[in-house]
Amino acid sequence: MRPVRDIAIVAFGQTDHLRSTDELSEVEMLMPVLHQVLAATGLKTSDIGFTCSGSSDYLAGRAFSFTMALDGVGAWPPISESHVEMDGAWALYEAWTKLLTGEADTALVYSYGKSSPGSVRDVLTRQLDPYYVAPLWPDSVALAALQAQALIDAGDADEPALAGVAARSRQDASANSHAQLRGSVAQGDYVVRPLRTGDCPPIGDGAAAVILAAGERARDLCERPAWIRGIDHRVEAHSLGVRDLTDSPSSRLAAERAGAFERPVDTAELHAPFTSQEVVLRKALKLGADVAVNPSGGALAANPVMAAGLIRLGEAAARIHRGESDRALAHATSGPCLQQNLVAVLEGDS
Repeated sequence: MRPVRDIAIVAFGQTDHLRSTDELSEVEMLMPVLHQVLAATGLKTSDIGFTCSGSSDYLAGRAFSFTMALDGVGAWPPISESHVEMDGAWALYEAWTKLLTGEADTALVYSYGKSSPGSVRDVLTRQLDPYYVAPLWPDSVALAALQAQALIDAGDADEPALAGVAARSRQDASANSHAQLRGSVAQGDYVVRPLRTGDCPPIGDGAAAVILAAGERARDLCERPAWIRGIDHRVEAHSLGVRDLTDSPSSRLAAERAGAFERPVDTAELHAPFTSQEVVLRKALKLGADVAVNPSGGALAANPVMAAGLIRLGEAAARIHRGESDRALAHATSGPCLQQNLVAVLEGDS
């Protein structure tokens, strides 16, 4: 979709992503991030026109867990609020749509996830077809390994190439103080062949938040807003057996509808938790060697489930805020083997 109203990301904040935050509740983990983005814009909670969050009750282990997170936002006096049982990138999409209607001029979007309390590999099987696939309990790493092997069989990658993706991502993360894994990280043993430990994302906890603003309000709140020039999301067939796992047509279609192919981008923040998925996305999104891919380290350096996609949008926006990028692509995914994909194109003022 193309915007009929100029809307920008004006602030972004995230936690330090850690293997475990047993001593913190979701609210305690989230509150410093909310304070960070509000302080960056000078806004108070009462100034926010719409609030939207993304999280998963399956991770929290209790129904309607997102209502507890509202304690960190402050729901009194009553606020205009919504929630998606998805990565926070989809919460941003809902907030963007709300601002397009003119019903609000500012929006707070946040997401969080604590993967440390249980086995996230098993939790994610609940995304699968409940009749034919989920009862077999193929976990997220096993399914990603199927995709990696398909790439290798097709000649699109090999194990050394996948190791190179991991090494570059973690080395780039050296400059990211929030990343969980930074610098040289050994590939390690096979988790599920052909994926080794280094090809897989770290398990950890984290949260992120952004503030959106429309029109001149965005320029009042941020010196160089990251304008959302286009955003779209698409979904693949639910059944893995009818998909070509070496390609991501939904990512390509979302990028096309968002206007990503109209002019080159200089930066791409890709939500690719596994090294093999970066290979698929680079091809689908037509990213050349001149594009800086995941300069933050990406999901291979920090992958808080339900927040990692929103972080990709935030990282791309932050580079525009700092003047390090003029036109960036941000991508988020959900589901096995890149099933659902969201693409946004962000630009800074000339």
